[in-house]
Amino acid sequence: MTYPSTPAFRENGTGTPLVLLHAFPLSARMWEAQLELLPGLSGDAARVLTMDQRGFGAAELGEEEPSLDLIADDVARLLDAAGIDRAVVGGLSMGGYVAMAFARRHGDRLSGLLLADTRATVDSGQVRANRERIARTVLARDSVRLLAEEKIEEGLLGPGTDPELVARVRKMIAESAPRAVAWAQRAMAARGDSLDTLASVTVPSAVIVGEFDALAPLDEARLMADVLPDAHLTVIPSVGHLSSLEAPETFNAAVRGLLRRVGR
Repeated sequence: MTYPSTPAFRENGTGTPLVLLHAFPLSARMWEAQLELLPGLSGDAARVLTMDQRGFGAAELGEEEPSLDLIADDVARLLDAAGIDRAVVGGLSMGGYVAMAFARRHGDRLSGLLLADTRATVDSGQVRANRERIARTVLARDSVRLLAEEKIEEGLLGPGTDPELVARVRKMIAESAPRAVAWAQRAMAARGDSLDTLASVTVPSAVIVGEFDALAPLDEARLMADVLPDAHLTVIPSVGHLSSLEAPETFNAAVRGLLRRVGR
């Protein structure tokens, strides 16, 4: 198997390694507040690493067939490149799917698991069909304008979101490449159920969900928290699917709680 080049990543801090995986169809820039603040003033609270997933931001897409397992393996290669044996691995939405794939494929390299605004269950037939519709359309047009036309940012953000944040999310969406959007949609549609994987996770875990998340709602978060052997559930009031962007302080507090449990 031929991989793209070693994943490019940004990092800050010297403490417990924490890899953060972004949502679809954004990039690692969505984690700027976490990259800056989670290490703390001394830097020893966390060593935060953020990477663009295949085809997004600065990451190469490669020629492999769509599979979230490939991104999970990219995370393992990132750890190798950074000289890290074990890390807390976390993701939001699509990033959460990748984190669960990592737990299944590289569970011995986990020191903690963070799942935010995601789900362990498979897509319904209707959702899979919509993913394929989007994939075909953006490829046929060679444009991601469809994502703007359908105002997907409205489904990602909670009611009353600051217009500046809405504009920031729209900009990240508009910067995504058609091939990456199609590849990611098909990879997400093909993923399996991860509940058995979560049941076998023995490290400390955290599940975070926005109160108004309609894409990965509270019931899905509770299901993951109930299945994980050692999980804390945090519900962030008044926000939607992109909880780390909408309420970074509350989100970061929940992550710090996980890091403290991992460090015991």
